Amino acid sequence: MITLCDIVKTYPDGANHRLQVLRGLQLSVGRGEFVAITGASGSGKTTLLSILGTLTSPDSGSYVLDGEMVFVAGRTDYAEIRNRKIGFVFQEHRLMPQLSVRDNILLPTLAFQSRPSSEQLNYAQFLMEMAGISALLRQYPAEISGGEAGRAALCRALIMQPTILLADEPTGQLDAENARKIVAFLQKINRELGTTIVMVSHSAETVAAASRILTLKNGLLS
Repeated sequence: MITLCDIVKTYPDGANHRLQVLRGLQLSVGRGEFVAITGASGSGKTTLLSILGTLTSPDSGSYVLDGEMVFVAGRTDYAEIRNRKIGFVFQEHRLMPQLSVRDNILLPTLAFQSRPSSEQLNYAQFLMEMAGISALLRQYPAEISGGEAGRAALCRALIMQPTILLADEPTGQLDAENARKIVAFLQKINRELGTTIVMVSHSAETVAAASRILTLKNGLLS
């Protein structure tokens, strides 16, 4: 499903200097796999997710997603790739305060159409039931808990039925009980929907939910 080969990424670090964050990184993730990546702050975990999500391009190396070479010279359809194939969930839930829970979940469906289809409405209901938040569909973000907002954000990331789900510290702002609910939902997504998940986290309990755990250190995965 995912193959990264010899990924290098550097950033400016003062006058005429560059900081090499990823140093020829290799990663293979199989279809339906749940992979967790851990590592110290500043090790490049978020940079790696940004490359997987086509938000950042590497300086060199190749990325193949579902059999398709992603970073190709002259390519401009990265937003479409993200909308079709990649779901994102972040530590900050980023729900729109003026929209209900259901409308927040349906928001990605409006990228290329004026209103959600009946199938998308039904799928949103299915995801909310799966997450245990179907009773909150007409509530607004200010009226729900942080844990409920986290599950709503996960539903939003899944509404387009993406090939892969990228999760950046999804339990980072939650108490232990709500963190466990998010982890259980991620496992359910992986098991029942067959969604491929790549997650980064500092939490030992959170990464323990994955089927494979990798450590990012000195710009390489092990």
